[in-house]
Amino acid sequence: MRKTLGIIGGVGPLATMFIGEMIVRRTRASKDQEHVHTIIDNDTTIPDRTAYILDNTNENPVPYLINDAVKLANAGANLICIPCNTAHTFYDELQLASPVPVLHMIRETAKRAACLGAKRVGILATDGTLASAVYQKALLEEGIEPVIPDRAIQKQVMSVIYDYVKAGREVSLYQWNVIEQAMLQLQCDKIILGCTELSIVNKDLKLNDRYIDSLMVLAESAIVACGYELNNPVRV
Repeated sequence: MRKTLGIIGGVGPLATMFIGEMIVRRTRASKDQEHVHTIIDNDTTIPDRTAYILDNTNENPVPYLINDAVKLANAGANLICIPCNTAHTFYDELQLASPVPVLHMIRETAKRAACLGAKRVGILATDGTLASAVYQKALLEEGIEPVIPDRAIQKQVMSVIYDYVKAGREVSLYQWNVIEQAMLQLQCDKIILGCTELSIVNKDLKLNDRYIDSLMVLAESAIVACGYELNNPVRV
């Protein structure tokens, strides 16, 4: 039985619109009626996830996420996904309160790394995602060694996410190459784009196949979980 997908969006807004496009493009379909029935709530009122993880005196995003999950379920969604890696820090709370299953973006991405035979994987993500260690734990569960950037490179990653993509500014290839070379020097055989804003960078700069794009993994996982087929399935 095919399922209706609900997307808790606004985290960030551009990544939300992009995953909608990715789901359409990656679904095997020859007409409108063969695509995934998708309900998108681009909820830009959700407080910043990283800000709360690093300082819990900031506003808690969890009640917003739960409210959106309930809203989407009431609208007919049978399955929910969240195009925000950092939000998965609160996955257990959200799944407990959600009336329907919630896909786990980070576990799906770690599984993809394992399927690709990766042994040492770099993580490019927000400070909040790294602080919560959700990717580190997921990779270790797959027998993969996680690698995080040093402080200087992490500062550049955060600038790309917040000062550029979230602010609607383009990231140059020169800016990105500084980050890439630093991760290659750490001997990573694969690098996870563990923030959905970095998926926008991937789209714009057309990065190479050493990267595992978490947003693409989520889109493909959602298509399959909803009972549809992938267009040109990934071979691993």
